Amino acid sequence: MNIITILQKFATTQAELPAIIDTYKKRSRTTTFAELEKASAIIATLLQQKGLQPGDAVLVFHPMSAELYIILAAIFRLGLIAMFLDPGVGKNHINDCCNLYTPKALIASSKAHLLRLQSKALQRIPLKFAIGCPIPGAISLNYTQQAPYDISSKIFTATKDSPALLTFTSGSTGKPKAALRTHGFLLAQHQALADTLELQAQQLDLATLPIFVLANLASGLTSLIPNADLRKPGAINPAPVIAQILTHQPSRTVASPGFLSRLTEYCLQQRLTLPSLQKIFIGGAPVMPNSLIELQKIAPNSQIATVYGSTEAEPIAYSHHHQTEDIATTLTGGGLLVGKPVDSIQLRILPQSWGKPISPYTNAKFTAACQPIGIPGEIVVSGNHVLSRYLNGDGNEETKFTVEKTSWHRTGDTGYIDNQGRLWLLGRCIGCIEDNYGTLYPLAVEGIMQNHPDIRYSAVILHQGQRTLVVELNKPSYQIDWKPLRDSLANMHIQKIKVCKKFPLDKRHNAKIDYPALLKLFQIE
Repeated sequence: MNIITILQKFATTQAELPAIIDTYKKRSRTTTFAELEKASAIIATLLQQKGLQPGDAVLVFHPMSAELYIILAAIFRLGLIAMFLDPGVGKNHINDCCNLYTPKALIASSKAHLLRLQSKALQRIPLKFAIGCPIPGAISLNYTQQAPYDISSKIFTATKDSPALLTFTSGSTGKPKAALRTHGFLLAQHQALADTLELQAQQLDLATLPIFVLANLASGLTSLIPNADLRKPGAINPAPVIAQILTHQPSRTVASPGFLSRLTEYCLQQRLTLPSLQKIFIGGAPVMPNSLIELQKIAPNSQIATVYGSTEAEPIAYSHHHQTEDIATTLTGGGLLVGKPVDSIQLRILPQSWGKPISPYTNAKFTAACQPIGIPGEIVVSGNHVLSRYLNGDGNEETKFTVEKTSWHRTGDTGYIDNQGRLWLLGRCIGCIEDNYGTLYPLAVEGIMQNHPDIRYSAVILHQGQRTLVVELNKPSYQIDWKPLRDSLANMHIQKIKVCKKFPLDKRHNAKIDYPALLKLFQIE
């Protein structure tokens, strides 16, 4: 089944209801389900007239907006492959990604077309389309024109293995890995997200992440796209977003900790609350208990849940409840609770061997190898919405293995299962320290440190052969009482404490510590 058939459903059943509310030319704009369907049919007709065929890749550079999802729906309708990469990584990344899978067309905003001046790979793309102002060398895509189109006849008949969406991640070497998702994968992921996030038609969702807008459209929800630069969620200007929330009154949101921390800080400073929010789902980076407490203050009517997942498997687990004893576990080095695995996924804990390939298992040997309850190790997952392989196999050896021909994915995270069947995170495998004292897990330390109000970020690294706590402070070092901090880490065998002026964070969510970059900083030192 083509994923577009699910998106189309609500163009009939709730045609005049808003599908997307965004900001256009500094004003709020509403696009209904019927308008989105019609516009995508017009764009599909124009793309087909220019010779694009099923299986062709279309590289898309456009911010989250109604236009992005009109384009995406048109691409799915024709059986094309929507290709996304992060241009902010640089021209070499763009060139590498285009060499891995050559796009037949580029669809970009007028501003994004400037990237063609820097990248020969973009210059070589045969067809170029512009959304917005006319651009030399590009065909203008105008879905408001009354072009001839046929809503029903342009839909490609997809199988579960038909490719639909291509994105890129970076491996440990920095070489991009291509994640190719099929229509079958997207349908399975949609069902998993709909169940986990309790998606119900006609709700209004503050949608901060691209994949969740797609899930909303397929479930009949209205997506309110924040008036913010979502490329850097941890650095947004919160005022326009708060104004949107107070005006439109969304009942729910799915967002990263970095994004929500900006809203929380602003609301606490301005003494504002967001009573319309009834459900908040947080994911994309570790979520500390203190941030949940602060968030509850500004959203007093909200049920807050954490969602754990990755690019290759979203969602993996979620938790609605953080009891006092669970917070106490975090504050004593027990890691972060992320809840029970979702029903549609299999999750196991293997002895940690990150950096070494895992040979194929038989069912019996795999069962014997898995860690028992309470014993930490490497988190591995399998399921219909778990990416089974990368394009051309690049990256499979380090992150994939098989059990009786069933593909399993290595998340790169450590954790354990408690006696209630809940998953606790202990941090990235590459952040673990193995020495004479045993294994020290990143989130065991970070979980304790987040309870210290003077510490903004913390991490533990092996520096010059010693366990070293690195901290970013909220105030000058001479104003810090270091004794309680040292006492709280008495069992961690920390040998040094160093101050980092500004922690390197992940580029996607601006919330996860970039351990390779942090290690590099101190290697240079």
